[in-house]
Amino acid sequence: MTNIEKLQARIGEFCDCAIITSSVNRRYFTDMKSSAGTVLVFSDAAYLIIDFRYIEKAREKVTDCEVIEQQRLFHQINGLLKKHGVKTIAIESDYLTVSELIDFKANLKGKIKADKELSRLITSLRTVKDDDEILKIKKAQEIAELAFDEILKFIEVGKTEREVALRLDSLMFEQGAEALSFETIVLSGKNTSMPHGVPTNKKIEYGDFVLMDFGAVYDGYHSDMTRTVCIGNPTDKQKRIYDIVLNAQKESLKIARAGISGSQLDSAARSIIIGEGYGKCFGHSLGHGVGLEIHEYPNASPNFDYGLLENSVVTIEPGIYIEGEFGVRIEDFVLLKEGGCENLTKAPKELIIL
Repeated sequence: MTNIEKLQARIGEFCDCAIITSSVNRRYFTDMKSSAGTVLVFSDAAYLIIDFRYIEKAREKVTDCEVIEQQRLFHQINGLLKKHGVKTIAIESDYLTVSELIDFKANLKGKIKADKELSRLITSLRTVKDDDEILKIKKAQEIAELAFDEILKFIEVGKTEREVALRLDSLMFEQGAEALSFETIVLSGKNTSMPHGVPTNKKIEYGDFVLMDFGAVYDGYHSDMTRTVCIGNPTDKQKRIYDIVLNAQKESLKIARAGISGSQLDSAARSIIIGEGYGKCFGHSLGHGVGLEIHEYPNASPNFDYGLLENSVVTIEPGIYIEGEFGVRIEDFVLLKEGGCENLTKAPKELIIL
C-alpha cells in the first residue's frame, strides 16, 4: 500500500476528510518537497492543491493524488467537500497554528476536528518505515559516514571547531546530501561537556576530545551519528569515561528489538552509567526516532513506557558530560526488528586517536 492508501484505509474511523498542510507530512504523502500546498484525503480519493510555483513539478512527480492548481483555496476545498458529501473534517493538530485553525473554521463547510486523532494516526504510519524509506535512511547514513572518514584526515591541532564543522558540512554535500539533518555540532576540549554546544572559534589542542554530532538528508530522510575522537594520547580518566559510554551503548544495542519499551532501552545504558557514579552527568534521554524529521516518534527515554514498533528507527546515544572538563557521546541508530536490531551505523566506535 502507498502512504495515501494507508491513510485512506483508516480515516473513516473518525472523519470524512483529512486535511494535511505541514511540509513534512505533505512530503510523506506526495513524495514531493514543497514549501506550500494542501493535501485532502478521502476514503476513495486524494487531492493535492498547490500553487503555480510547484504545479509543473507536482504534475510530473505526484502519482497518488489528483493535482489541482491553487486559485481560491477555500472555494476549491469546499467544492471537493461537497463533491464527496463531507460532514466531518480532521486537521493535523500537531502542526496547526491558532491563526490557521481560525481560518479553517471560518471558511470551510463542515465540522472541523482539530484534535490529536489525525496527528496520532499519521505519526503511527510514519513510525513504521517501509523498504523504500529504509533504503533512503541507509543512503543518508552512508553519506554521513563517507564524510566522517574524510574529516578525520582534516582534524588537527590548530584547526577551530567552526573550521571542522564547515568542512564536515561541505563533505556531506559533496557526497550527495540534499541537506544537513541539523546544524552540525563540533566541540573540543572543555566545550565537549555541553551536549548540544555550538561550534566556536576555539582551536583544537593536543589532548582534546573532539565531539562531532552530524547527519545528512537524502531524498527527505535523515541520518544521525555522533563520534568522539581524541587528539593525541588520552588521559586515564578520558579513557575510562569513554569506555563507560561505549559499554553502556553496547549493552543497549544487545537488547534493542521490536517490542521492548523505550524506557527499558534507556535503562540498559543509564544503569551502567549510574553504576559507575556518573548518573548525574547523563542528563538527556538515550535516543529518539529518525525519519523525515531528525527528532520524531518514538523515544528511548526514562518516561517512554510504550513498546517500540518493528521497522522503527531509533538512535542509541549515551553520554557522560563532566562540567569544566570534557564530555563523551557515542551515537548509532538502529532499525528495530523482532528479536534484535540492524545497526545502520557502520563507523568504528572504539576510541580513535588522531
